[in-house]
Parts: sequence; structure tokens; C-alpha cells
Amino acid sequence: MPDHLSVSQINLYLLCSLKYRFQYLDELPKPFRSSALVFGSAIHAALAWYHNQEVIGNGVTLEKLCKIFEADWYAQGLETEILYNSVDSKTALRVTGREILGLYFAQPQHKIQGSEVAFTIPLVNPATGEKLPMNLEGFIDLISGDDTIVEFKTSGQAMNPRDADNHLQLTAYSYAYQAINHRPAKLLRIVDFVKARKPKMLVLDTSRTTEDHTRFFHLAKAMLSGVHHRVFFPRTGFWCRDCEYAEQCKAWEGN
Repeated sequence: MPDHLSVSQINLYLLCSLKYRFQYLDELPKPFRSSALVFGSAIHAALAWYHNQEVIGNGVTLEKLCKIFEADWYAQGLETEILYNSVDSKTALRVTGREILGLYFAQPQHKIQGSEVAFTIPLVNPATGEKLPMNLEGFIDLISGDDTIVEFKTSGQAMNPRDADNHLQLTAYSYAYQAINHRPAKLLRIVDFVKARKPKMLVLDTSRTTEDHTRFFHLAKAMLSGVHHRVFFPRTGFWCRDCEYAEQCKAWEGN
């Protein structure tokens, strides 16, 4: 069993429980990382740096922001092989990353309460007080001064309002913010950077209720039950194309 819960764990178990086992329980080494994951991580790293500089009052240029993006990309390439697909070449993604950061940099910036805000909290059923045996841990990308929680995403296809309403990370962050601050967040926001031929930035606002937090608790509890009873099996889909554990999956015999 894991020693803590995260939204990444829950999402991965729901996507493919066998991959969850390979990654979190068996801790199998990954022979590569997909360029989509590397791109998203590099954008997040650049934005986190940018927001932290804003908090301490340092001036930032777009060129410096882009250099942070490229430096993070380079560092990730030193750690593991990066797998590119037929569409996303290294050069194309570098240009796309610069364009995306330019779109964000051009927007008016609001007062920042915190960037990459870490939390470790008990996961409690709001309706009954039942508590899971391990804490929920994670990082909130950005909290603005008006108590708005912001999550940054990079995607190949634009998200829609329903995606934002069902986004599990925002549910978890909403729960964590309320548990820590004893008040709900004012607003939940996804900033979606779409890697289209002409990149664009979409802003989707949503909210969560106590019923949403209760459902999240039940989802986490069911996931832990599945792990405890060793319920692991492959689930195929488009995500299999970039899976680091394709060979182990092929060799799986139900054990």
C-alpha cells in the first residue's frame, strides 16, 4: 500500500490499474518519458518560477521565462530518454512552448497568494467524519490573492466546461484549501494551453460543493480498497501509445 494518497495516484488507477501497480507498487524503472509529459512539466516549471519571482518583486522578461522552460526541458533530457511522436518534434515543441508562455505573459497578472503550494491533510468524509488511513498530499499550482485556485494544463485538444466541472484535481484542491483555511475557495480555474498549430490559452471557471468533496472521498476510498485487494488489470486506449510499461503489459498474465 502507498504511504499517502495523491490525485495523480487516483487518476492513474482509474485510467489503468495495472500501470498504477507497475509505477507505484513495483516501482519499475521507466525507459523513457513522452514528449507530452516533458512539455507539460517544463511549462509548469517555468510558470512556477515566474510566479515566485512575481511574489518577491523581481522583474521578469519573456525571454528569461522562455529560457527557464528550455533549461527544464534540457534537464529532463539528461535524466531519461524523451520519446517524440510523428507530430511533436523537439523543435516544434520548443516553438510552441515559447508561444504559449508569450500568451500567458501578455495577460494582466493578479496578486499572488502562493505558487506550488504544498499540502498534507487528512482525507475525511464531510458527511460522516470517516477518515481514510493515510493523508492526501499534493501541490496547488497557484492561489491568487482573491482565493482563486488555478490549475495549469497543457493539452492537444481544447477542454470544455464539462471537463472543468469534472476535473478531479480541482476537486481535491478545493477540498484541501477549505480544510486548511476553513473557508471555501472563491473560484476554481483551469488555464488550458492548447498545443494547436496556432497555440491558444483557454480559461475555464468552475466551483465545487460539499457533495463533490464527499464523492471524492468515496472515490479515494474505493481506489484504496482496490489496491488493498490487489485488483490490477490493463485498460487499453489511446494512452497506450506512449506507455512506458508496454512490454511489461504485454507479458502480464493476470498475476
